[in-house]
Amino acid sequence: MPDFKGQTAVVTGASRGLGRSLALALAKAGAFVYVGFHVQEAQARKTLEEITAAGGQGALLRLDVRRVEDVDSAAQKVFAERGGVDLLVNNAGVLRDSPFTHMEPKDFADVLSVNLTGVFLCCQAFSSLMMKRRRGAIVNVASVAGLRASPGQANYSASKGGLVAMGRTIAAELAPFGIRVNSVVPGLLTTGMAGRLDHRALEKKQESLPLRRLGTGEDVAAAVMFLLSDAAAYITGQALVVDGGLSL
Repeated sequence: MPDFKGQTAVVTGASRGLGRSLALALAKAGAFVYVGFHVQEAQARKTLEEITAAGGQGALLRLDVRRVEDVDSAAQKVFAERGGVDLLVNNAGVLRDSPFTHMEPKDFADVLSVNLTGVFLCCQAFSSLMMKRRRGAIVNVASVAGLRASPGQANYSASKGGLVAMGRTIAAELAPFGIRVNSVVPGLLTTGMAGRLDHRALEKKQESLPLRRLGTGEDVAAAVMFLLSDAAAYITGQALVVDGGLSL
């Protein structure tokens, strides 16, 4: 397991699901973890309780990733309390599924606002803290929906495909400052958004996967931990797919 002792991490969308798994994994590896959330404070506190129970340290960090004022304020809070940030995981995301022909423009805009613009704002604000130290690592949580057709998710797939593309450009711009930026690309998981689908639909999809099982939060967390760690010190601008072969 990577050692992040003495480092400060921010995980957005960490109140439940995959975000909780990511926050807990980082805390177990020694990082002080800010549990980012917007409205699910009770769930975020549960994440923090699990971190504490596992012997880790952290704090809650309320922010609406769509609002530049919120994101800048969150970054200032982290700087005031910890003197900077070493690791950022952009996990916050929303779904507004609908057939393309019936999708409301607002639902399209809302998903891009959180899933893509929110990542842009967080990368911008928190990388400014990393630049002062000339080091840092960022991982953006994308999706296989951004790599292949995903009927009913024109908005979501656009946001996640854009996230991978944007991540490459941000990686190139931040590399001279010693900051690495990569994406992790999960497939169908037992936790998070896919976990809310009908179990019969999930079972059918599971049968089509080469590895014949759904992924877990821990599967994705292992990939994120690698990309954040010194073991990936020469890796930037990449998208690591963790999907059990779904995208083959």
